[in-house]
Order: sequence, then C-alpha cells, then structure tokens
Amino acid sequence: MAQPDARPVQAQLIARTKQGKFDRNGRRDRKMLIAGKKYERGIAMPSPGEIVVQLAAPAKSFDAIAGVDSNDLGYYDNAGRGSVVASVECGSRQVFQSGTLKEGMPGVAIHTELGGATEFRLKLAAVGNRLRTYQGEWDQLDWAEARVTMADGSVVWLADLPAGPLPAPYAVEAPFSFRYGGRPSAEFLGQWKVERESRAIDANRTRIRVTYTDAASGLQARAEAVAYADYPTVEWTVYFRNTGTQPTPILEDIQAIDTQLERTPEGEFQLHHSIGSPNSPTDFRPLETVLAPGSRKAFVARGGRPTDTDLGNFNLEWAGGGAIVTVGWPAQWSAEFVRDKATKVRVRSGQELTHLRLLPGEEIRTPLVVLQFWRGGDWIDAQNVWRRWMLDHNLPRPGGKLPPPMLSSGSSRQTVEMQEANEANQVLYLNRALDAGLKLDYWWMDAGWYPYQQGWYKTGTWEVDPARFPRGFVPISEAAHKRGTKIIVWFEPERVTDGTWLHKNHPEWLLGPDGKDKLLNLGNPDALHWVTEHVSNLIRTQGIDLYRQDFNFEPLQLWRNADTEDRQGITENKYVAGYLAYLDELHRRFPEMILDNCASGGRRDDLETLRRSVPLWRSDFAYDPEPMQQFTYGMALWIPYFGSAFNSLDPYIFRSQMTPALSIGMVAERYENGLPRMKSLLAQWQRVSEFYAADFYPLTPYTTEKSGWLAWQFNRPERGDGVIHAFRRADNAFELAKFRLRGVEAGARYKVTNLDTARSTVVTGAELTQGGLPVTLTARPGSALILYEKLAVAR
Repeated sequence: MAQPDARPVQAQLIARTKQGKFDRNGRRDRKMLIAGKKYERGIAMPSPGEIVVQLAAPAKSFDAIAGVDSNDLGYYDNAGRGSVVASVECGSRQVFQSGTLKEGMPGVAIHTELGGATEFRLKLAAVGNRLRTYQGEWDQLDWAEARVTMADGSVVWLADLPAGPLPAPYAVEAPFSFRYGGRPSAEFLGQWKVERESRAIDANRTRIRVTYTDAASGLQARAEAVAYADYPTVEWTVYFRNTGTQPTPILEDIQAIDTQLERTPEGEFQLHHSIGSPNSPTDFRPLETVLAPGSRKAFVARGGRPTDTDLGNFNLEWAGGGAIVTVGWPAQWSAEFVRDKATKVRVRSGQELTHLRLLPGEEIRTPLVVLQFWRGGDWIDAQNVWRRWMLDHNLPRPGGKLPPPMLSSGSSRQTVEMQEANEANQVLYLNRALDAGLKLDYWWMDAGWYPYQQGWYKTGTWEVDPARFPRGFVPISEAAHKRGTKIIVWFEPERVTDGTWLHKNHPEWLLGPDGKDKLLNLGNPDALHWVTEHVSNLIRTQGIDLYRQDFNFEPLQLWRNADTEDRQGITENKYVAGYLAYLDELHRRFPEMILDNCASGGRRDDLETLRRSVPLWRSDFAYDPEPMQQFTYGMALWIPYFGSAFNSLDPYIFRSQMTPALSIGMVAERYENGLPRMKSLLAQWQRVSEFYAADFYPLTPYTTEKSGWLAWQFNRPERGDGVIHAFRRADNAFELAKFRLRGVEAGARYKVTNLDTARSTVVTGAELTQGGLPVTLTARPGSALILYEKLAVAR
C-alpha cells in the first residue's frame, strides 16, 4: 500500500485578478514576450488584481522580470497599449513598486528580500489613460522568471506550483466564526482592519498571526497559527481581546473552526472517530460514521473533562485522501460535521458554551485546532503520519528527549495501600524490589501520602504526613536515587474537600458549595500562584522526579454556576488558561521532569494536555485482558505513548496489559516460580518496547467478542523491522490465522522470529503482504509476539 504523501505544499498561488485567473509560462500557446524577448517560465496576469503566494516554510527572497506582454493574441493592434504599475507586498510593507509599464517597454528586474515571510502578494494596478480593445482593456503583466529562494537555499518556481485556494486554515477567509452583537462574523469580519505577520520558529515551523480589529468597540480577534514544513499540517488558536475602554457587546457561539471540506465527486465521506475513556471495556474504541447527504454528526464532552465521552480527534476520509481534524481543549468542547447534499462537509468545533462580554483589557481564547491533510494510501496510513507528527512535534521531551519505555512499581499496587505507607515500609519495599533484580525506572507513590482522616479522597492539604513521614520523602527519594531509580508522586491539586487546609484558609479561591467537592479555581491569579509555588517547593525539597496529576470529579457545573447571564463560559475559559499555564511553569522550572496526566483514568487526553504530559494510567477499567487489548488497539491510532499495569504472569494476560509505560501491579512471590517468570516476561516487554514509537497497523478488525482474534503490528520502515502482537481469544475455534503485514517491502527478504519458540524463518516481503504471516496458537486464550527484520542484500 502506498504511503500517504506527508509533504506539505511548498507554496500555493491564489488568483484574485479581475478575470479570476493567471497563466503559466506563456500567453495561451505562446511564450511570454516582453519587448521582443521571450521567456520560458513565469506567471502571466491577464488583468489587474493580485496573486497571493502562500508558503509553508520561510522564504528568503523573490526574483522576477516584470513587463507587459507583447504577444498578438488576435486583438486589434496592441502596440503601446496597457498602462500598469506592478508591486510586491510582504505583510503590511510594500517591498517593490515599478514605474508605469506599457507594452513594448523593457522588463523591470525585481529582487526583493522577504525576511522569512511565508506569504507575499504580486499586485497589478491599472493607471492613467487605458485604451480598450473589443475584448477589453490591455492592462496585463508578465512576471517572467518568477521564483522564490527559500530560507534553506532551495528555489521554488511559481509557475510549477498549484493554483487555487489552500485548505481553509491557509485561506484568506477566517476558518473560525463567532457572533458579535447578535450578528454572525461572516457578515462583518471582512470589514474590520486586518494585520498579517509571520516569522520562522525553526526550520520546520512558521508562526502566522492574523489580527482583526473592530474600530467601533476595540474588540480584537487574533488568530495565532503554526504551519509545518515537514508535515501537511496547520494549527491555530484564536484569541479575543477587548482593547477598548468599555465592556464589549455580547460575544457568543465562538467556533474555533468553522469551515467546509470538499471531496471529489467520487466516493463518500467516512468519518473515523473514537470513544474516549468513560471507564468501560470499550474505552478508546475506533468508530466509523458514513456522512450521507444531508446528515449531521455531533459530539460533546461530558462534565468538563474532555475525553470522558469521545476523543477530540477525527479523520474525515474521502476518495483518494482526507483530513484529520483535532480539537484540543481540556474542558467542555463540542463539534459537529454537517454534510450538504453535494460534496461538502461543514466542520464546526469550539468551547461548548460562550455568551459573554469582555471587560476592558480582558482576553479569552478558543480551543486549539489542528488540520492535517492527506492523500494517497488509506486512512490508517494517514494515522501513521499523525503518529509521527505527534512524536516529532507534540510529545513532551523532558531534557530534550522523548520519554523512553518505562518500568515502575509501588507498594500501593502490591502490598500496602498508600494511606498505610510510611518511611520505613516504602524504603523496605523499594529495596526489596531492586534486590530481587527488577530494574525499576520509577518507584510510584500514589494517593494518600498527605494527612487524612477519612481516606485518600480527602484532598486539599498538600503536605507530606509528618506522622508517617517525619523526614518527608527525602529518605525514600535518596534511597531510590542511590540505586538509579526515581520516584513518582501523585497529586490532585484541583479538587478540595471540606476541612482541609485550602478549604479552611482560602475559601475565596474555591468554586462550589460546602459539603461537596470544591474546585481550586486556577483562573484566579492568586490561587494559580499559590499552587505553582507550593507544588514546586514540594518537588524541589522532596526529591520528586515525576509529577503525577489526577482529576477525580466533574468541574463543568461549578464553572457554569460561577458565571452571570452575560458572562457564560468565562470561568471555564480562564480556568483552562490557568491550568495550561500551571503545567507550562512546571516544565519551565523542572525541564528534566516528566508530567503524568490522569483524570479518573483517561478522561483528559486532549491535545493541549498531551503536549505537556503523558497518560501513565490510561483507564480506570484496568487489568481485564480483552479490554486491555482493545485499549491498545484504539489508543495507539492517536496517542503514541501511554501506560498501564500488569497483575498476572500468565503470558496472555501480561501481553494484553503491555504498554510503553508499564507498572508492576502484583507481588511476584505470590506466584509459583514468580520472580523468574516475571523477569522473563519483562525481558520480552523490554525487547519489543522499542517499537512502540513506530508506525501502527491494526491487522484484524476491532472486536469485543471472545470468539475472535485481535492483532496489530508496529513497523519501522526506516529500519525494516517490527513486531506483531496477536491474541487468540477463549472462544475462538481456529488455531491458525494469517495476518497480511503492512509497510514491508515486497521484494525484500525478512527474518521472522517467534519469541516463545525462538524459531526463525526467512520469507519474502511479498509473502508477508499477500499471503500473510501464519500464526498458530493451540491454547485458547493464547498470544504470540513475533519479530521480523529485513535481511541485508548479499553483494
């Protein structure tokens, strides 16, 4: 199967001329002709207007020769006709302007620096007395030899580039919408003052800012976009700011994305989407919805936790290509896909409820939106472009490196609950595990280490319990560090219960009634400052190496109860800004530290959160083997790094529970031959864990039935190797299954090794992709781990 084309369009030409078009490399079937000199390459503008050159990477300079074309195209005598001025604009600056140009005059050489811009405009204006022919005015221009030198030194010829508007995020029209003063933005946004600027972030990313300003009220809508040169991807967030001196009119129904995607006439729209993590056996289940003509598919988060019902990731497929649309919002979002009766789908998504006035100087933001276009291959190939983009540009990199496969353990998953933990038993159990030869990356200390009276759930006093830990965590962290292990410590700073320190000392920072869980309002600057300083101090003084944040209740109603009628959505919006600022500040202060994200399992796996943290506990529906297989199958399509725990030394169950980050959820000594068996299984996990960052291919349909097989493949095409995970479930009647692999070379030879039998065979890539890899499992349930690697060609 062909791989999707992950290269972005280098540049795109949008014609906004009087005739609505331009010509390439000539006039009709003739070469460009300026004052008797012919030119092979260039862009011809047949009428006044402009051509917008939009780039996905920074540009250094633009060169061309500008002149009125002299070809006789069947008009009456055109000698001396045409009267135009050519100019080049970059951002708000005019970087070139010619004198008046007429037919027969020599061309004007243009060289202008673009300074890393990603957009500029070629403009043509008619001036003076303009003669007309029976076919119209002769006001036209050739941009001969028109080319862009990119910042990396490569040269792009404008005539070689596709025409027409780019997909919505690149287009001049805003790909977002809102209502203001009762009117939809489509009616007036084009009349507001517009400012555009761009700058290179690095070799692969360019930041584009477009600011719309309402002169009457001072409201600004500022779209901050990032275009990627190494992926067919653009993202943006919109900020609204009141620059006036009075509250704004009502700003409402803000949609971070509001655009149409159009397919070719062939085929139909297929929307691929996934369940979130509502603590069920089908967490992360991939789903597909056919968008028939006139249909609508809507999504909405639940309770203010973004992935409690659905992941905010969508792959809209049509014949020959498609687009991935993602909304990143760690709160209450909604989305809809509305199909017309022809070839278009309207996509809208944003914070579910916005109906508010902005006070002078106040600013809010929309969810993050990502669009990633693809063509060729199929939607699974496109998911692998997404996975690679996630790894290259999103997954946190503490210390500048991607999080490696991780093995952890902790007494709360083995011998003693955390509320029974103390300094002595934590050091004892830590050393016992290390003395047994378990190579732990982290020792995990979960909920309950703080003072409590009625169980771990009573949160809001964030101090290490002096009765159980008189010297804090320092003896534990020092014991771990001496042996090359780090410590994970659990926090839940947002939830506050009655009688705790925060409840007693700062009730003004809390949202919600007494007698129920309250919310520490991260939208309150004082509360945000306190939690940042307090937690940072604990991390620093206690030797904490990995910060784990949980979130075990629904905040939505508390946010909404805090809003007045003309300020609906403001509390949630400011809370999100504070939450993200908190995580960003922890990263800044502790650049080597991994942050873990948990919300009763996987209820906060939005893209904004995943850019700052990793989900080490993917679902509260843990351990059952078939659901655990299903979680990996669905989650790996979108999220390349996640964790769970194992509680069995049965190979079928253990392999069902294997994840990139793995925690020991059992005591080996309780099982016959326990420690040797655990080490053997962990060695297998360690052997295959290097593939978890590779391309991912489901090899069977998703199923919850115990009568089926479930299998998937991780493949590294750059190295020519990979691994297959295969599961025969308890009620399956067939010992043999064949899996047609993907991403391997048909003409290459591969060594295939079963990790259980250690037997290897040599097969061709064609056999693996066409006939399929045969896997035999006599036991049911049963499992197999199979490695393959491409053999070098003998010379």
